[in-house]
Amino acid sequence: MIDPEIHLDGEGRLDWRDVFGNARPVELELGFGKARFLLAAARSRPGVNFLGVEMSRKWYREGRRRILRDPPANLRVLWAEALDFLARKVPDASLQALHVYHPDPWPKRRHHKRRLLTPAFLAQARRVLAAGGELRVTTDHAAYGALIGALLAGADGFETLPWGETGEALTHFEAKYRREGRAIHRYRTRRREAP
Repeated sequence: MIDPEIHLDGEGRLDWRDVFGNARPVELELGFGKARFLLAAARSRPGVNFLGVEMSRKWYREGRRRILRDPPANLRVLWAEALDFLARKVPDASLQALHVYHPDPWPKRRHHKRRLLTPAFLAQARRVLAAGGELRVTTDHAAYGALIGALLAGADGFETLPWGETGEALTHFEAKYRREGRAIHRYRTRRREAP
């Protein structure tokens, strides 16, 4: 059995060939929670490598436990803070896609500074996504969704794409929120080719 957990040893950015043992495209999910999306994506697309990063120790343990039941060979996980990980460890133009599903909305005004989706995050997303690479974001929080939509609509270097609804809930939280009748706000953008 492959242990999907990786550790951040040493300085410098990661080499995906060292992490996965091959040169296949890499997709990254920030905040993988119970790992529903990661497991489904890795199993359905074995020609793509998937890395999940989770900051919450509780959700990291839960997601890793689920993955360990039958770990796909193309899936790795690690415990880290998302923005710091992007800035320090992800190589330039090395990701095919970046997934952020139902990030914590930090609804209290005094906590807004903790939100992941900010101009600083978008600058890192632009740096780590290859030309044509996609950023996909969902949220059930209407106010945060409006801010995310405005941020992405004005993002330099990105173009907005239609979501392309599959009908399937991507995450555990999305399935729960759908049962509760909450609206899901979806955003899909693509990194433009360099001028």
